[in-house]
Amino acid sequence: MLRTRVIPCLQLVNQSLVKTIKFGNYTYIGDPINTVRIFNELEVDELCFLDIRATVENRPPNIEILHEIADECFMPLAYGGGIRHADQAKEILAIGFEKIVLNTAAIEQPDLVSKIADHSGAQSVIGSIDVKKNLFGKYHVYSHDGTHKTSLDPVAWARELTNRGVGELLITSIDKDGTWSGYDIEIIKSIAGAVNVPVIANGGAGDVKHLTEAVSVAKASAVALGSMVVYQKKGMGVLINFPDKEKLQAAL
Repeated sequence: MLRTRVIPCLQLVNQSLVKTIKFGNYTYIGDPINTVRIFNELEVDELCFLDIRATVENRPPNIEILHEIADECFMPLAYGGGIRHADQAKEILAIGFEKIVLNTAAIEQPDLVSKIADHSGAQSVIGSIDVKKNLFGKYHVYSHDGTHKTSLDPVAWARELTNRGVGELLITSIDKDGTWSGYDIEIIKSIAGAVNVPVIANGGAGDVKHLTEAVSVAKASAVALGSMVVYQKKGMGVLINFPDKEKLQAAL
């Protein structure tokens, strides 16, 4: 097992695996069940699935596909997207997922975080924060798959989420998503230094050196990968893969 968790963070649209760039139009990647089988063979430590359009399209979680994923998967699973009620979270946890990821719902219903954490434990709740920097260098929290700018400050919101009971934070840079250019080290470092829960860096990884930077410089506790695990290389075709574990051990 790697000393630092390296987590494929996979985007769903209903029953299809997709990938975005800067939260824009998505490209079809494949079938999530076949993808899970490949990651089983690669002995990945953990997987995260996010249905990126569920909230925008006002859809509940697709329990059917989540059942199929949980039945097939050998490693711990996290899921986010379309969760509006504590009962939905409980159902997803009951079918075999270990963690619930809350983003827009946490902003609109902060008490939902506490309800799920009180019932299932803080370790079962990941607070997801999507951030974007404006022309003046100020960061803002966005909701609804990056389509709605909020008035929330990312660091203050991270503290609020931890106070309400999240066990981890997933920090995703909208500007970096799908670019292969590296994580947004500045915002990850700011949040990691302000909270006492693990911070997962997400958005922008394109090379193992980016993972090293997120952990050693920004002090992330874990790193999430998107494009790196669904494409051969930047600008090349789809290939479900995972970085060489010996290289990761050396880097992390």
